[in-house]
Amino acid sequence: MIEVVLYEPEIPQNTGSVARLCAATKTPLHLIKPLGFSLEDRYLKRAGLDYWPHVNLTVWEDFAAFRAARPGARLVAATAGNRGHDSAPYHLLDYGPDDALVFGTESRGLPEALLEAADARVRIPIWGQVRSLNLANAASIVLYEALRHVGELDRK
Repeated sequence: MIEVVLYEPEIPQNTGSVARLCAATKTPLHLIKPLGFSLEDRYLKRAGLDYWPHVNLTVWEDFAAFRAARPGARLVAATAGNRGHDSAPYHLLDYGPDDALVFGTESRGLPEALLEAADARVRIPIWGQVRSLNLANAASIVLYEALRHVGELDRK
């Protein structure tokens, strides 16, 4: 099953929106500490509305703990593509059902070590002066493409 992983998210509204996305698609959501907010944050709750009971949420102390618990997952790291890493446009990757879609912090992205350890790296093509998209928007784009690719949209 495809999963979404937010590595050290900083902005509660973004995490709430991603949680809502995961509830809508029945996709497990993993949050990697440290978090830039409390899970009781009112902005987090407001962005996720009343869908929080429907989110399959796991919070991990660090990325190593997540990785140890999910050794068979293929790590697909999202990157803005502006740090010199090879990455495929998100719509050209051959997604699989055991993919963990990993998104970095809003201000720094993913750390170099995690980008290098990823099994695949994807980017969303952007034209113009914008460096990157909002975390929740990027997660939505990549998740729906991955679900489409593995045939999950045909069953929903």
